[in-house]
Amino acid sequence: MLPSVLIVDDEQSIVQSLSGLLSDEGYEVSTAVSGYEALKVIDSDSPDVVLLDIWMPGMDGIETLKEIKKYNPHIQVVIITGHGTIETAVKATKLGAFDLVEKPLSIDKIILTINNALNFRRLEEENRYLRDKTLGKHSIDGESASTKELRRHIEVAAPADTWILICGENGTGKELVARTIHQLSPRAEQPLIDVSCAAIRDELIESEMFGHEKGAFASATAKKIGKFELANNGTIFLDEIGDMSLSSQAKILRVLQEQKIQRVGGNRPISINVRVIATTNKNLEKEIEKGAFREDLFYRLNVIPIQVPPLRDRIEDLPLLAEAFLEEFAIQNRSKRKRVSPAAISILSNYAWPGNVRELRNLVERLAIMIAKDVIDAEDIPDSYRPGGLSNAYPSVSAPFMKLDSFKEARKAFEKEFIKIKLIQNENNITKTAKAMKVGRSYLHKKIKSLS
Repeated sequence: MLPSVLIVDDEQSIVQSLSGLLSDEGYEVSTAVSGYEALKVIDSDSPDVVLLDIWMPGMDGIETLKEIKKYNPHIQVVIITGHGTIETAVKATKLGAFDLVEKPLSIDKIILTINNALNFRRLEEENRYLRDKTLGKHSIDGESASTKELRRHIEVAAPADTWILICGENGTGKELVARTIHQLSPRAEQPLIDVSCAAIRDELIESEMFGHEKGAFASATAKKIGKFELANNGTIFLDEIGDMSLSSQAKILRVLQEQKIQRVGGNRPISINVRVIATTNKNLEKEIEKGAFREDLFYRLNVIPIQVPPLRDRIEDLPLLAEAFLEEFAIQNRSKRKRVSPAAISILSNYAWPGNVRELRNLVERLAIMIAKDVIDAEDIPDSYRPGGLSNAYPSVSAPFMKLDSFKEARKAFEKEFIKIKLIQNENNITKTAKAMKVGRSYLHKKIKSLS
């Protein structure tokens, strides 16, 4: 697929000349003459790189950059300006711009900068992928009977090249199972394209999944390759297929049956050859009874069903998982590796784990940050993981900080209780907790350390 570039400039001559030159160089180019128009194009097309003029009427480049980075932080933005100053460059860089290029523009400099931005984006995506695999690296570790059975199913299913439906609760590692199957399959050297079914709106399903031609609708300023076409000869991963609406299910079913797609605005069918792996946290047979899921789609997908067990059904694996996470965090933070005492393991083994392996990982990360000792012991385990659950974790007027005379000490004690509750409410996920508290992740990390 060609890398895509959005040119945003109110000078029509610059837009035209840059468009022609970049198209000749093999880029897929779209254009906008204002910040508002640029945001609309980005919302529909999500270009790889944006060339953004800094001086424009209405919403200027800096304001446009803020909006782009707010909602599309992974898009690389190169500022182009005829009034380059150190102050402007510093401000743009702080807001997330990749680079700044001054007018008059050198096409060689522009192409070099675009290629550098594309390489940087690729590295970012690889890093995100590796971070996302962190849960996956350990989710099916273990020697319990159910974990061994799961691994056996994966080994049998992977080379079969047939369609698979993976069922299991949230946080059990369904995505890892899907990726492992792809990596062990004959299609391993071909792309694995993942689709978050819950995230695609009905009105965008055809454009997202099948692609569109330039001019197919008002905002289609460039051709877009859809998910199915990107996955051709590889695997398409339909994550949480049970969250897809009935109308979207019908469109997907047609493509799965025919193995052909047609881009929106196109006039010819395109043959595809994809393996389908779908996941769901729902009981699809019950969803069929309720009329919320198509029976024909279920049988189409459910050629090989794989059930991923919840953590409470493989609790023997918990000590191994906890130690694996602690080792990972020690490497990640370049710190001494901590251990979990048998008494702490005993408490954790009697908890129900509604968030499964993901919840365990989040808790271990929290404890690795907060506990200064080398060994995490029974008294370090939060109250919410003991008999009595979350209700024991909420402070009341009898909470210890209410009895302190020093405002400074009381505030510190309150902050500790407040953060503890917010972590519990957000399954000990540091990123989600920081977002809920409206603070930065790094700030929350520092706060947790200072209060521990």
